[in-house]
Amino acid sequence: MTATSVSEHGADEHRVDVHDAHSTRVSGLPAPPATPWPSDAPLREGMRRMHHAVVALGHAEHGHLDVTQTVAATEQVQQAANFMIANCKLAPEPDAALHGLLVGLLNGATKIKADPNDTTPVAGMREAIALYPRMFEDAGWQADTARQE
Repeated sequence: MTATSVSEHGADEHRVDVHDAHSTRVSGLPAPPATPWPSDAPLREGMRRMHHAVVALGHAEHGHLDVTQTVAATEQVQQAANFMIANCKLAPEPDAALHGLLVGLLNGATKIKADPNDTTPVAGMREAIALYPRMFEDAGWQADTARQE
């Protein structure tokens, strides 16, 4: 993402509708392109951080995390998104698609943070993470994320 996209897309872009707290699917996810877009190092690093946090939230689904750990995982999602917004340098079309993925992930994290005992949004977050390698070239994604699971 370009530096201008951070200022152009300020914090309001990631405002969340918490009224639909029981939704499990991410609506409005971008469609993958016919050919995946190139990725840059900050995008790849940020998405690995995001994947790690979503894997942790999966443990919360099974009752293996307490409220503090669950909230910490949601904060990791936010931190990874902030990192990508500040550091990714993408062309406009992939940048917009990435924003679509991030909004879905941030919506889920915000819903879980509001009610750490309701982890139903994790399924939609997984859906968004699974879309990433279909949208962006990332040769090491499969091997790196398999180690996180």
